[in-house]
Amino acid sequence: MIGLCMGLAGAVWAQLPVSEFTLAWKHTIEHIRWEEDYRVTAEGLQLGEARVRGSGAGMEIPADAELREGSWHYHRQLPPLQPLRLGRTPEAGDYQLCFNQRCQAASKWLGPPKASQPALELWSCEFDSPAAKGAGKG
Repeated sequence: MIGLCMGLAGAVWAQLPVSEFTLAWKHTIEHIRWEEDYRVTAEGLQLGEARVRGSGAGMEIPADAELREGSWHYHRQLPPLQPLRLGRTPEAGDYQLCFNQRCQAASKWLGPPKASQPALELWSCEFDSPAAKGAGKG
């Protein structure tokens, strides 16, 4: 089964048996929610639609974005990301992973963000038993 691995430098800290998810966070300066939808594939994480609820410092809205229900919706054409590298510090707050119609802070699986581990990577990975890895918690 292909699922989502979370960790750093190939070290797996957590695995989730998901085929798609939304990564969400608040911009550290503007405090505006940003969301990106991903499909988990053997080649990596394929970005689908992205949404942002406003603009501001470092948050330029793409020219082809459409404003719907209070958010700018757009697509970027990127190859699958393997891994997707994220900055994760106590000062910036935590990311949320949304799947099965629920959002949970990454700290649910990884513990709180730490200054000593300021990065996180997400990638698609093969694993046999989600229950054996404790992945069915979400």
